[in-house]
Amino acid sequence: MIEILELTDLPKARETGAVVAGILQAMKSRATVGTNLLDIDRWTQAMIAEAGATSCYVDYAPSFGRGPFGHYICTSVNDAVLHGRPYDYTLADGDLLSLDLAVEKAGVVADSAISFIVGDARPAADLALIDVTERALQAGIAAAGPGARVGDLSYAIGTVLSDAGYQINTEFGGHGVGSTMHQDPHVSNTGRPGRGYTLRPGLLLALEPWIMADTAKLVTDADGWTLRSATGCRTAHTEHTIAITPDGAEIMTLPRT
Repeated sequence: MIEILELTDLPKARETGAVVAGILQAMKSRATVGTNLLDIDRWTQAMIAEAGATSCYVDYAPSFGRGPFGHYICTSVNDAVLHGRPYDYTLADGDLLSLDLAVEKAGVVADSAISFIVGDARPAADLALIDVTERALQAGIAAAGPGARVGDLSYAIGTVLSDAGYQINTEFGGHGVGSTMHQDPHVSNTGRPGRGYTLRPGLLLALEPWIMADTAKLVTDADGWTLRSATGCRTAHTEHTIAITPDGAEIMTLPRT
């Protein structure tokens, strides 16, 4: 299903996006050396409730997972890159943490992810991973607008990732959002320009470049959810929800200033 919102609904998308962005920034500030992933999950649950929003994850049970996700935020550490299920783990100096969050409020979903390094250690290779996903996301957003094709966004994202020397996995990528979290169209992290669905005002897309340092192959944890690099290498993941507008594209998941 591809859902097109009325332009009058975009304020709702901005409000939901601000909730997501605010929670992610709060969790980033709290994710210090010694913080437990389960505490991040509990804090997220409380902030979602305080905002009058609803989790898109806790009861989420797609075909690729093992039963309901059962938690409120994805916490992917080091070699984990997607769908990291919170567990009893204490963050250490130099851990590369990716947080992914989707909530619904007022009938509209927003989805976003950030990657950052915990503590004082700042390995250059890890910083490079994060930087390239952020640059790829900005390239995808810049390519978006009414009349653009999904393939244009995929090509823009993939060009940044491949030019930086990273392999690209196409099993998971961006997607449409609206009243539910995962909708069509699928937005691969690489593709051919001029192909695919034509973007229209009112379409919401979650764009999410993610990479692994030296592989494109994923393995799944015993929890049935957490996806890791097959080689144990570091990973990074960055995501924004954008709205296609008559004039271009607007990022919905920016923190309020």
